[in-house]
Amino acid sequence: MLSIREFFTACTGVWTTERMYHSVLSGQIERSHTEYSVKALTLEQKQQILSFSSLNGIKVNLAQATEEENACPGFAIAFDTVSETGERVSMSLKALFVPDAYVVPGESPTEIPPPPIAAEVLDGEAIKGFYLRDEGYSEAGAIAGRFTYQPTRQTLEMITYYRRSVAVDQMRIVAPDTRLRTIITYQRPEPGEQPTVIDLVGFGVERRQAL
Repeated sequence: MLSIREFFTACTGVWTTERMYHSVLSGQIERSHTEYSVKALTLEQKQQILSFSSLNGIKVNLAQATEEENACPGFAIAFDTVSETGERVSMSLKALFVPDAYVVPGESPTEIPPPPIAAEVLDGEAIKGFYLRDEGYSEAGAIAGRFTYQPTRQTLEMITYYRRSVAVDQMRIVAPDTRLRTIITYQRPEPGEQPTVIDLVGFGVERRQAL
């Protein structure tokens, strides 16, 4: 069983991914290959991301979050993806994960959109919080989402609420050099409603490369 700190440490390194995407509405299937590098965030990078957290209505206890070295884990990612049709996408971003324990109560969003049923996690051992990115995937610009980490399953799940969609990205470590990845994208429902209409489902096996 990995603690949240150990999970993020295990995620660093150079990885390759083979994925398959199913477009539920059109029935199309597409495969892709991704190579990417993952590094732990420096304290300076964490402070930089926290500086724009207020733009998303989230207020973090900066003193507590920065004084404790491992309070808010995160990583910097650079990746290059090539689809089976030859389309290439390259991108780099930084993501910081802020457990609810470091969020100032009463001064952050209270009306968090409900997650899809498949992404609901019961309270208990799961660590929940906000995750902040300096760049989104399907929409440009800084963005905030929700995350849960389940230590016994060594699984991190991220929910991102874009303007037109809701993305649920799950990452599970099943061996020191192997992760399973699932990505489900829903149509963004009306405010307060639970996402139910699935646009895209992706599956992948990720392998860490020997240095």
